[in-house]
Amino acid sequence: MRIRATVAAVTGALALSALAAPAAQAAEPKVPADIAAASEVVHADSGRSAFVGAVDGAPISLNATFSSVKVNNGKNIAVGTTNVVKVPVSFTLTHGKEVNIHAADFFAGVELYRGASFEESIFFFDSNDATCTDSSATVASCKATVVIDPFALLNEDAGSWKAAAFAVAFNGEDPEDPNLDNVGVSVKDPTNSFKLQRYSKLTVNASPEPVKKGKTITVTGKLSRANWDDNKYHGYTNQSVKLQFRKKNSNTYTTVKTIKSNSTGGLKTTVKASTDGYFRYSFAGTTTTPAVNATGDFVDVK
Repeated sequence: MRIRATVAAVTGALALSALAAPAAQAAEPKVPADIAAASEVVHADSGRSAFVGAVDGAPISLNATFSSVKVNNGKNIAVGTTNVVKVPVSFTLTHGKEVNIHAADFFAGVELYRGASFEESIFFFDSNDATCTDSSATVASCKATVVIDPFALLNEDAGSWKAAAFAVAFNGEDPEDPNLDNVGVSVKDPTNSFKLQRYSKLTVNASPEPVKKGKTITVTGKLSRANWDDNKYHGYTNQSVKLQFRKKNSNTYTTVKTIKSNSTGGLKTTVKASTDGYFRYSFAGTTTTPAVNATGDFVDVK
């Protein structure tokens, strides 16, 4: 198994002390140092924090709760091989009047993680510090972004993930060296569940073009998906894929037949030419790979 950095993707000396991995595997920093300190605090009880055994006390309960948490507008997250994916997150933060959510040392965000729970996560990404807009004296609407770099992922990361929301009030303590007895923490876990998926691609080519009515059309293509272990695309083998057809003046595709991708992800089948229209392949997706449709290929039937 390849070693990688634990990517809350943070900066600063505190964050660096918490992460240990070969330099080649470390992702670029994605979260400011201030949210990194907040992340350290919320994980202090789980043993995953650099604060464990290094600072005094334990965090106190913060009078703040979360609701209406949204991750990627309720959709699964698909990540390719090179492009960083920016995932929008939002939530409603309800808090006591004594909690100043606009203080310089107050932080709130969302963590996306793989694992049984927030405290027992295997791998995670934290959002930046959320921007919160007051809707009343005790309620605010908050937005943030989670940045996912494919170079931080392995194929084993594809599948079911969860989200948790957290808030930290340092209450005047130094975020780099706090007395945790004075630091307020609130965590809601889990808030959401979703799939983190390996981006998929699907191609199609119908030939010959043009073709005489009643003659054979050969339809080829390939189903591939992102491989996070080597950051390349590889064929997705032994998967059911539908060949679909849409008449020239229609907007609706109908399924002609279902075939399976071969050992390299290749697709090939034949049909008889009947009328002008578009052929495409359609893949329904799996837990680890999103659904995808090829762009239709037009065939002129003479």
